[in-house]
Amino acid sequence: MASLAELPLLPVLRVADATRAVADTEALVGCGLRSIELTATTPGWEEALRAVRSDHPDLLLGLGTVRDLDTARRAVAIGADFLVTPNAVAGVSGAEGVDGVPVVTGCWTPTEIAAAAPAGLVKLFPAHVGGPEYLRSLLAVMPEVAVVPTGGIESDDVPAWLDAGAVGVGVGSALTQRLADDPEGVASWVRDLQTSGRDTRDR
Repeated sequence: MASLAELPLLPVLRVADATRAVADTEALVGCGLRSIELTATTPGWEEALRAVRSDHPDLLLGLGTVRDLDTARRAVAIGADFLVTPNAVAGVSGAEGVDGVPVVTGCWTPTEIAAAAPAGLVKLFPAHVGGPEYLRSLLAVMPEVAVVPTGGIESDDVPAWLDAGAVGVGVGSALTQRLADDPEGVASWVRDLQTSGRDTRDR
């Protein structure tokens, strides 16, 4: 969980199939990213998770959109380093995690965020609804909470979220589309983002 909180960008790969998930992971790793979140809504996600785990044993690899305990346990058995839920899920969410693997729980309200905070990292979802100013307001009264906003975030908006206090930002379709259009540009953008993320934390 501490390693995940050190990363300014968390790619969220919600794609058409396992082949695309593996290919996009390869491209993003090539751009210098050290964490990837595959999603349980991708057909063949188990195949993708198994392939990526085998090819990149040191990658911080997670499964998102986990909505039940069975999915969580299957992901952990394959080798997921962390799990992400869109909301609090019975038997999954909590500080103890699942079989020793940490869970990042999706939250929206201050009450939900405060309840999930003891797990170590909270997912603000859907983040685009409130925007960076909503996060800034939350952290004004809960400065100790480590938040990763996710959902509807454009890649160009990542610096604004980091400036608002996010420890990292989850970006999905905006990133995969940018990767398809300009892979070399993504590599340069990632390098700049990693630098700006460190600068933001040092302020």
